[in-house]
Amino acid sequence: MMENNSYRRLTRSTTDRRIAGVCGGLAKYLNIDPTVVRIIFLVALLCGSVGFWAYLIVWIAAPEDNLIEK
Repeated sequence: MMENNSYRRLTRSTTDRRIAGVCGGLAKYLNIDPTVVRIIFLVALLCGSVGFWAYLIVWIAAPEDNLIEK
């Protein structure tokens, strides 16, 4: 049986970061522009506290991309 090791991991970006690299890492994971992710988080933050809590949870849970062995 052949094992497939080509899976994606959500990590925080160390190169495309403004605060903690959450939006840059999420954009890389979803293969979209980081600006779009930042705008979505900003709108979620302005609409209530969901954006803040989501950002905080990903910040704590996702490791930085330089900590993951390639």
